[in-house]
Amino acid sequence: MKLVTCEYDGETVHGVLDGEHIEVLGPGDLSALVVGSDPEPSGMRLRREEVRILAPLQAPGKILAVAANYQEHVTESGREERDVDTASPRLFLKPDTSIVGDNAEVELAPITTQFDWEAELAVVIGRTARNVSVADALDYVFGYATSNDLSARNLVLGMPRDGEAWTSFFDWLEGKWLDGSAPIGPYLVTADDVPDPQNLAIRLSVNGVVKQEGSTAGMIHTVAELVSFSSRLMTLRPGDVILTGTPAGVGATTGSFLAPGDVVVTEIETLGALTTRIVAPRPNGR
Repeated sequence: MKLVTCEYDGETVHGVLDGEHIEVLGPGDLSALVVGSDPEPSGMRLRREEVRILAPLQAPGKILAVAANYQEHVTESGREERDVDTASPRLFLKPDTSIVGDNAEVELAPITTQFDWEAELAVVIGRTARNVSVADALDYVFGYATSNDLSARNLVLGMPRDGEAWTSFFDWLEGKWLDGSAPIGPYLVTADDVPDPQNLAIRLSVNGVVKQEGSTAGMIHTVAELVSFSSRLMTLRPGDVILTGTPAGVGATTGSFLAPGDVVVTEIETLGALTTRIVAPRPNGR
């Protein structure tokens, strides 16, 4: 099932996407449905063309993301392949202000001159998970979506930098936190329609030129392993999101970065195409 959150007549509603129509299930985003509330269909049927599609979840409790989860991305960055027998997932958090939906305009923040793309599979948790096994982990997944972990590869702070190793690390980490840096959408596909999350083709293009092309089969840590590992560190709650890492082809490897006017299209098999439009900073952040 394809589920959407959208804006219609100034109000946020959610529902089931059926071709070019949306069967409205209730007000607000998909949060209530994800946590298990019984939908009360409104009887309203909207045409897709008359709504603005929003991110499926507007303010997830947690947005976890995974670094270095595809070998080809690791090696394109100039590092040696990770030993799959000893590697553990490298997790970090993104703020809820990073969430935007399909066709969103994302400002190129003045704090960076190297804004990059990362096509990723997003996983939405559907049940409270704590210390779950790998074997049971997928039972805790509500659904999947296309996402893009937009990343600032440098920070322009207008001040001398100390050059310490930790400075470089935190620049990388803080570069993941920019507003609009986690586009997700256009819809959320329920887990029953994604029988194998490790067999989905991924593609990303910038202005029609393909930059990334891979498959979730290339993950070092599978979705089940990521859910299990994360649940050992913290309680996962319904609506939490995990971004599962990116394959090879990011802009940093060739020195190609996003600029105002660029259109990024991220596609994952079964999950749809997510469009992001890069725009210049607006005065005073308006």
